Amino acid sequence: KYQLRGCVNILVLASVGELLRTWKKMPKVEDMPSIALRSAAASPNTEYSRWKVHGDCVTQLNYYDSMKAVISSSNHGPTALVIGSLNGLEHGGFIMGATNVKEKLKETRNVGKTGRMGRSPASLAPPQRRAACDHTVFRIHKGVKTFSFCRRQNLLVTGGVDRIIRVWNPYLPGKPTGTLRGHMAPVVYVHVSSEENKVFSMSADNSVKIWDLETHGCCFTASSKASGLKGELAACLYLAGPRALCVATDALAFLHLKVGSDPEPHLVRSHQEPVVCCRYNPAFRHVVSCCEASVVKVWDFETGRQVSEFIGTHGNAGVTCLTFDSSGRRLVTGGRDGCLKIWSYNSGHCLHTLRHDENRSEVCDCTYMEVNQNRCVIAVGWDRRINVYFDIPCDFHHFWTPQPRWQDDLNHGHKEDILCVAQCPPFLLATSSYDGEIIVWNVISGHMHCKLNPPGSMDEGPDGSVSRLAFLKTRATKLDSAGASLISNGPGGSVAFWKLFSGTGLLANFTPSRRKAPVSSIAVTAEDTLAYLADQQGFVHVCDIREYGLQGPELQAPNTVTSWRAHVSMVTSLELIEGDSILLSSSLDSSVRLWSKDGAYIGTFGQTHPWDVFTPASWSHPRVPFEVLTDPQSMPTHLVPETDVAAGCSGGRQEQDSVMEKVLFETEKTPPLPSLEGPVVEAEVSEDKSRWSAFCRGRLLPARRRPHWKMPELKWPSIYQGLQCHEVACVSAPGEKPDLSIIGADAFTIGFHSQEREAELLGRKERSPWSSFLPKC
Repeated sequence: KYQLRGCVNILVLASVGELLRTWKKMPKVEDMPSIALRSAAASPNTEYSRWKVHGDCVTQLNYYDSMKAVISSSNHGPTALVIGSLNGLEHGGFIMGATNVKEKLKETRNVGKTGRMGRSPASLAPPQRRAACDHTVFRIHKGVKTFSFCRRQNLLVTGGVDRIIRVWNPYLPGKPTGTLRGHMAPVVYVHVSSEENKVFSMSADNSVKIWDLETHGCCFTASSKASGLKGELAACLYLAGPRALCVATDALAFLHLKVGSDPEPHLVRSHQEPVVCCRYNPAFRHVVSCCEASVVKVWDFETGRQVSEFIGTHGNAGVTCLTFDSSGRRLVTGGRDGCLKIWSYNSGHCLHTLRHDENRSEVCDCTYMEVNQNRCVIAVGWDRRINVYFDIPCDFHHFWTPQPRWQDDLNHGHKEDILCVAQCPPFLLATSSYDGEIIVWNVISGHMHCKLNPPGSMDEGPDGSVSRLAFLKTRATKLDSAGASLISNGPGGSVAFWKLFSGTGLLANFTPSRRKAPVSSIAVTAEDTLAYLADQQGFVHVCDIREYGLQGPELQAPNTVTSWRAHVSMVTSLELIEGDSILLSSSLDSSVRLWSKDGAYIGTFGQTHPWDVFTPASWSHPRVPFEVLTDPQSMPTHLVPETDVAAGCSGGRQEQDSVMEKVLFETEKTPPLPSLEGPVVEAEVSEDKSRWSAFCRGRLLPARRRPHWKMPELKWPSIYQGLQCHEVACVSAPGEKPDLSIIGADAFTIGFHSQEREAELLGRKERSPWSSFLPKC
């Protein structure tokens, strides 16, 4: 029972069945039979004891049979938590730890009997104070609101108004063995789970945290926005069976514990969920990333350490895009709830919410643009319209609505969901939709500049969509440029270059990936010299586009400078940090990484050891991410295609002949090794080459016996290693004077074709592994 004066009341019941039947006949309060404490103390078959324990109201009271003790807590600091031991139970009464306690309990019983003989229950004796040897007192600043005891771990956990969770040894009240800090409001519930080796806690702001008892670190945090808990907390209970936290606020909610497999120790994750977007903030030298769990993290670009975190950015809805204002001091995020939010970059406070009154359609992309000293946020998404929100400094309203629609947008705009938006100052804006349509707009007038349709299948589906756009700004600013000014991805893993002025049209269309993986992100250098193209398999391809598409249509793909695999899943964002020659990438594999412009691996945000972006020795290069190294798709592919034509078919034989001709042609291009024996050895080498070619033409394997792997290209070292090596015979014995009579003679006319030489050549042919295929002389 709870008393406002800090007392603990104990009722010992005898003949429980009869007693409960008697109490059941008592007057009902809210349809429940109720009895006052003093009436219960005066009832037959009850023994009543009352102790003065705390200096303030009791906040929690539990009896633990495993330790035969009653634990109570209060907001009174000097008596914040008290453990009163009960040694045992005997014949309806209970024995305290000391003799004086027994006497006081006997006095209390007599008082109860006197009251039942005619004295009023109000005349009960005042509460007694227990002796210091009978209980253990924990002194905690600002008191304790909640506690939990675990007998298996022998731990006592407390939480209170000071927002600190303390871990105690119940026999050592002087100092806690650990403190768990992280709650932003008073802690109102804690529970120790010995099965999980975790501590579950909940604060007054409806935030739930899970702590690791071994490391005393926070494993998980669920804010009220993320969990959907609203209203004032009334009760909370952890259920070990279903592994759920039962919370009573305005409604009853069950928060089920979802325990995933422990990550591999060698795998580094920047987020717990797939990363959908990342951006670089040059004002603060920070990298901001967001994931599908509506979590936004801020990282230090120079070291890779985490700076801050935003949880529940869009409530239960995920974040889909983000950008910064022109000053870099405010963050703009878009989500699946159809809203955009402007955040204070330093405090994490939501300054404005941008949304329209229509159906809340998902926001797919957004950008911040300045037009004639007017600043605005432009968002596109599933509503198939371009929403422009003016950023007015004097507007302090929390909710902003978009400007009226452009007439061209209403009459001739996109007919499908808009997936991407890209800007080119001072007034060009490009949008692309699910059906593959690209529209270039004039932001000042709101009129449509041109409409583009990429080649390929226009069927419904992801293959026909255009989800990434990038302006070639050095060309687009020249309004009379006849070269390509816009890059887009397309169906079948293609990349298209578009001409926007002096007539519109497609100038080039190529596929950077040999696997024809769809391109998922595009980044272009400031000078429009290099294009970084990332695909859905995690590869990054760097193409030289300095002169590409300037003189008209291009029939060939641009030169590939380099390529590497950055992630094991789809790359969701690429951004070039020009001043430092660094590439930033994020992926659905939950990682955000930094690379040099040439593909040297710097590190993954969230790794244990920091890096110094200015010191290449601190980079992870030449190592690569472990999952990238071990993924089967990271294996290199060979240029020679695999043939499935059976032996004896002309097609397969012709293809095999062309392969061998290519091998021999590449071999002949390599510089020959220096000859030691003149034209005789060179003639033998050329003869071996011709016989090797004839052997390969006549030894085609049947289709069922042909290896399934692709045959690598044979270079000169492969031919050279197939030659036999022989010892060189000494011309003269040691210490013997050289024969000077041959000076002046032609060395190549000396008779090396003696019988011994012919025998040696014949023996060499017999020892050759190809002797069975060589013609006999």
